[in-house]
Amino acid sequence: MKARAAILFILLCFLSQSLWAYTGREIIEKSDALPEAKTAKSIVMMLIHQGDRVIEKEFTILSKKFENDEDKTLLSFQKPTRIKLLTHSKKGGDDDQWLRLSSGKVKRIASSDKGKSFVNSHFYYEDLNSRDIDDYEYKYIGDETAVGVDCYKVESIKKAGMKKVYDRAILYVRKSDFFIVRIDFYQKGEFHKYLENSEIQKIDNILTPFRVVMSLANGKGRTELKVTSVLYNTEIKSSEFNKEALR
Repeated sequence: MKARAAILFILLCFLSQSLWAYTGREIIEKSDALPEAKTAKSIVMMLIHQGDRVIEKEFTILSKKFENDEDKTLLSFQKPTRIKLLTHSKKGGDDDQWLRLSSGKVKRIASSDKGKSFVNSHFYYEDLNSRDIDDYEYKYIGDETAVGVDCYKVESIKKAGMKKVYDRAILYVRKSDFFIVRIDFYQKGEFHKYLENSEIQKIDNILTPFRVVMSLANGKGRTELKVTSVLYNTEIKSSEFNKEALR
């Protein structure tokens, strides 16, 4: 009788855990619901590692959330060149990007160019867009340690018809607060590169990674971003994000 009771208790515990387990979509929704700033200003140091060479660049980032779920971001390089990149990300629509070259010429980044390297780094133009969670299907595939912390492991596959550089990604979501600490990117079924967020601090109640590294899966290069300063919810004029302001 006692053995049957013990088996029943274990079974009930297992069923209870199964009923309360998160789906992949639920995990990503919780991550997407983390507090965000309405505006942000930051200064970033970029270190591009190419073999024995390290190329150093510095830029500022201005970002602002607008109505109709639209995010706008302006990257402005201070050294070694004066390049600027303006991105308009729209939920449920195609993102627009414009690049201002050192010569002053402004060109629009075509969809076919979203998979090209940005300023010779290991980041692509698409990596600089906001991610719309509704563009993907999600599946929880287990638990794993990433960047030294316990994570939910979620597979993300782009929906049919979506124009994306990556057809699949594995997201590592920190269990303690649902912050994404690592993403593995796949192209044509092959593991291509991965991004890691570290030195995460809470600034004005917003989880902020002060070190972001994008690495090639083959180990032949990486680009490191170091945030040297950040300000949230400060006044930024909407005109800063107009295409005409790039000229």
